[in-house]
Amino acid sequence: MCPPGRRVPGPGRWNNPRMAEILQKDGTWIFDGDALRLTPGRDRNVGLLRRELGELVVPLRALAGVSFEQGKKAGRLRLRLRDGADPLLQATGGRLAEPHDPYQLLVESDRYGVAEYFVDEVRNALLLDEVPSDPVDAYLLPGPSVPLSVSAGDGTASFDGETVRLEWNWKTEEAKSSAGPRTLSVAEIDGVEWQPSAGLENGALRFRLRHAPATTPPKYDPNAVELWGFRKDPLMALVAAAVQARLPHPAAGAEDAVRPQLPGPAAEGGHDALLRRLRELGELHRDGVLTDDEFALAKHAVLKRL
Repeated sequence: MCPPGRRVPGPGRWNNPRMAEILQKDGTWIFDGDALRLTPGRDRNVGLLRRELGELVVPLRALAGVSFEQGKKAGRLRLRLRDGADPLLQATGGRLAEPHDPYQLLVESDRYGVAEYFVDEVRNALLLDEVPSDPVDAYLLPGPSVPLSVSAGDGTASFDGETVRLEWNWKTEEAKSSAGPRTLSVAEIDGVEWQPSAGLENGALRFRLRHAPATTPPKYDPNAVELWGFRKDPLMALVAAAVQARLPHPAAGAEDAVRPQLPGPAAEGGHDALLRRLRELGELHRDGVLTDDEFALAKHAVLKRL
């Protein structure tokens, strides 16, 4: 018997037996065994950034983990992505507030059981597919689609996939606006960052140029839009992420960029490694970590490679 909130696949609709779904006012998360589909809800408390992002498809191999935290009135599902997998997280540096973070889902208390089931399904899939949790050296998510244009703070930032254009409004300091609109090609940009305002400190969307250290405050920097904490400020993170996705990955070119992966069964020693994997699965099954169906599925996948 399926727990409440789980969709039962119809005949022939899904070949993958792993399937879990949770529907909330805050959004809907669906896991099909290969990827998670995160769709924001229409509740007024859903952040503007999540609404503009729309549905996100997160491949299983981009995940480092998943958790569920219970509260007195509501709980929260959280996804933890592998470092370097998502240009949005790379550009924002983990500074997205809860209403705007697409990797969190508010769960009502009467759906705690469904949330825990969802977590178990994802964790089991990570285990069965042997997904590592270490950093990656290439983006596994594409970033926001382009073209896009956002107006907030003291300017408007537009990006068409190749060129960033910064235009100023009447609130811009003359020292920055006097030179007129600013156009930057992706080839000129060495890095991009977005940070929200915090307390008395204003935020910014800033583009770092090659061979030009960013030492000027955003208020006067012609390569930055200053943000004051208003409603549309988080949308500047979309521009940051779209540009970040088209820059070389931060790990590329570094001496330690290629981190050794745990060898898979085929790489370790062929037949003997596969037999060891079968023994490991058998132990997990006996310990109750894997259900009968999960054990059968994993065992079949290994036997196909013998």
